[in-house]
Amino acid sequence: MVKWSAVIVGFILAIIVKSYFPHYEFIGLILVGFLVGIMVKRGFWKGMVNAAVAGALGTIVSAIIFILLITTGSSLLFGLFGGLAGFTISGVSSLVVVLGYMIYYMIVMGIAGGFGGLIAGRSHDRY
Repeated sequence: MVKWSAVIVGFILAIIVKSYFPHYEFIGLILVGFLVGIMVKRGFWKGMVNAAVAGALGTIVSAIIFILLITTGSSLLFGLFGGLAGFTISGVSSLVVVLGYMIYYMIVMGIAGGFGGLIAGRSHDRY
């Protein structure tokens, strides 16, 4: 089962990493995935699953925000008249790119989350 509090914190942090720190995206995703795994405290598998879900949600929300900003960002007139067509064209053409980023986020955050869950799970089992 997914621990939604850890997933929500992880996907918000993934959006922040994607938006504000694009040059350090890989390191940021490792840290966010590790943090999600530590928050779960259920071992490698649960940490990996929760971090991968957080990465997938972060990718989806980032893609939607990016498409909406590109579609309506130029001017009010362009956003009103070209919005639906621009949204459809950019959404269809960038579907492969979004899926690629989703897989990338899920793999990087999942592996780091697995190690975070393994470390937190071991220290949690001792006490």
